[in-house]
Amino acid sequence: MKQNWTYKKLGEVCEVLDSKRKPVTKSKRISGIYPYYGATGIQDYVDKFIFDGNYLLVGEDGAKWGTSDKTAYQIHGKCWVNNHAHILKVNDDVANTSFLEYYLVWKDLRPFITGAIVQKLTQAALVSIPIPLLPLSIQSRIVSELDLLQAIIDKQKAQLAELNNLAQSIFYDMFGDPVENEKGWEVKKLGDIAMVKIGPFGSLLHTSDYITGGTPLVNPIHMKNGQISSENSFTISDEKKKEMQPYLLKKGDVIFARRGEIGRCAIVSEKEDGYLCGTGSLFVRFTEPIRELFVLYLIKSDSFIKDLVSKAKGATMLNINCKIVEDLQLTLPPLSLQQSFAKKVEAIERQKELINQSIREAQTLFDSRMEYYFGV
Repeated sequence: MKQNWTYKKLGEVCEVLDSKRKPVTKSKRISGIYPYYGATGIQDYVDKFIFDGNYLLVGEDGAKWGTSDKTAYQIHGKCWVNNHAHILKVNDDVANTSFLEYYLVWKDLRPFITGAIVQKLTQAALVSIPIPLLPLSIQSRIVSELDLLQAIIDKQKAQLAELNNLAQSIFYDMFGDPVENEKGWEVKKLGDIAMVKIGPFGSLLHTSDYITGGTPLVNPIHMKNGQISSENSFTISDEKKKEMQPYLLKKGDVIFARRGEIGRCAIVSEKEDGYLCGTGSLFVRFTEPIRELFVLYLIKSDSFIKDLVSKAKGATMLNINCKIVEDLQLTLPPLSLQQSFAKKVEAIERQKELINQSIREAQTLFDSRMEYYFGV
């Protein structure tokens, strides 16, 4: 705690309105215009409301409570709140709601959590959390600075989303819908122009084979925005890697999620050459000239994903196999047109990397200011 700062318990600066919460099972909810909030945000929209105003919600169960986890968030206007989030009405005479939100998000609340199986932040623990109470003018100044930094980060993230949409839009403009194929491109089965290989499963790879600091695995969770983001703690040894030679990725491969989030995919770059295709993935290695960026955006198109999902198997969790992927129909525009598209996307990717660097710098500054204000 900061020296010379005055602290009070959270319960002394907020009115807890938990007794007014009402959970409604999904089957009994009637769709409407009012947000239905839970531990981590909006869960649904319903036809009635039980709260109307400005409140601070803090996850009771089903949330995360570590440093910088979105433990707390503000809501405004007419809404419904279920019993998985505490609802607080802040006393505006002594505390700034946004200041408390920033503080609770920054603070590690795990010491206040109880329950071995089902973890919970009880109301008694919630109201006992120590809160710094600075003069309102200082609270407002801190909030203004943090809001500005957060706004910069949010704006840059919005720019990234716009660039992602731009690339997909260019794809549709150049090639049309890949399933409808209204432009009449040549069509081939994917299996006729590529080798399809599923990741090792069953007795080939066990949990005990995983080490830290070896060759990374690539599973669906590691595929983000068409690129691979691996984990250093989820790897295999050099000895195991030799056994897994048929399942090692090469630069230019396109790797798919074969279960769960069907349609998630990424291109293997030079950095990931030699990584292991995980058990939840399969990869495609083309035997005919093709631009992988064209294939990536073809796979990411809404109609293609819809078609792929319709072919997936499984009642509990959808999954695809090699045969399904080999039988996929790919539209194949001239290679020169694919290359033209790839150049446009590569230019967009360069712009995205500049924005990502700006986001990292802004986030570092934001985190340092949070630590400056709220750290020990």
